Amino acid sequence: MSIVPSLFLRRALLADAVASASTGLLMAIGAGFLDSLLGLPTLLLREAGVLLLPYALLVGWLGTRASLPEAAVWAVIVGNVAWTAASLGLFIVLAPTALGYAFVIGQALVVGLFAELQYIGLKRPLDAIA
Repeated sequence: MSIVPSLFLRRALLADAVASASTGLLMAIGAGFLDSLLGLPTLLLREAGVLLLPYALLVGWLGTRASLPEAAVWAVIVGNVAWTAASLGLFIVLAPTALGYAFVIGQALVVGLFAELQYIGLKRPLDAIA
């Protein structure tokens, strides 16, 4: 089913896209520098960064549509929840530096916040949220 997204939902999607693209570029390009600072494997940083780039393009595109499939918004929300859980799950197998803990927890909180904002934007009527 197609929906007409509220301005709130479009802004939440676009903010997610900007944050994902910025983080993706940082990790993809700077993985070799970040690995020692964060205590995270270079390959993990680079692959996660590269994964974020097409995601950012897709979410940004969704945020500019006058109507979009509701299932696509749900996929973004579920993906953000999964990313948050996987990020925190890294601590089971990795022991990053203090800065690495801060980086992983910080980005997980931001991604979780985007999931919540997108859910709110999806569930509220157009006139309930500017």
